[in-house]
Amino acid sequence: MQHELPLDQADKPALQPKATRPRAPRKPKPPVRTNMRLVIWITTAIILLDQVLKYYVVHVLRLDQLREIDVLPPWLNLRMAWNQGVNFGLMSSENTATKWILVVVAAVIVIWVWVWIWRSNASRLAQIAAGLLIGGAIGNVIDRIYYGAVADFLNMSLPNWSNPYSFNVADIAIFAGAIGLVLMPQKKPEPVKATRKAAPKSGRTTPKSAAGDNTRDGADNSR
Repeated sequence: MQHELPLDQADKPALQPKATRPRAPRKPKPPVRTNMRLVIWITTAIILLDQVLKYYVVHVLRLDQLREIDVLPPWLNLRMAWNQGVNFGLMSSENTATKWILVVVAAVIVIWVWVWIWRSNASRLAQIAAGLLIGGAIGNVIDRIYYGAVADFLNMSLPNWSNPYSFNVADIAIFAGAIGLVLMPQKKPEPVKATRKAAPKSGRTTPKSAAGDNTRDGADNSR
């Protein structure tokens, strides 16, 4: 009987390497956004404090009828003033269109500050300042819609000097928030560490076994 001889390894067809799929490029990490929870809490606190004090002064103390109440003269007094404009009575007008223009301007400022703080990864102090400004602006907007004008009742004077202007808690919050946003430095983004890949070494290294065989062959030929 005739036995079939096994095929040599050289006669076997060479296995083709599997084609590797190119890796999809990594998606860039989304930018870090500010957690607006603190801004919401500060905004809510300012609105509640401002509206509660205005309700107490106007509807309980009847300051809109009494016009003046001395608390700690001359340092702190209650002086009723209906402001139909912005701070210090600027742009004051009885026109209904002016009221709604100021409401729209305040809404635009509130939205702009909110988006700016949310996108800038702001520090905690900047978030507090933004909450003060937004809460104060919304408080005065509520006055314009409900009363038709902003209710100012706080007055601070000095001996031998009577301050003709009145303000409210919302005005204080707006002023403090605006100063804070202008003067406080913003939180710097964390630098991204670049990872370096090890470069492949150029040149071929001779295996130790092959090097040893070459030296032996040279020694045999010299003999």
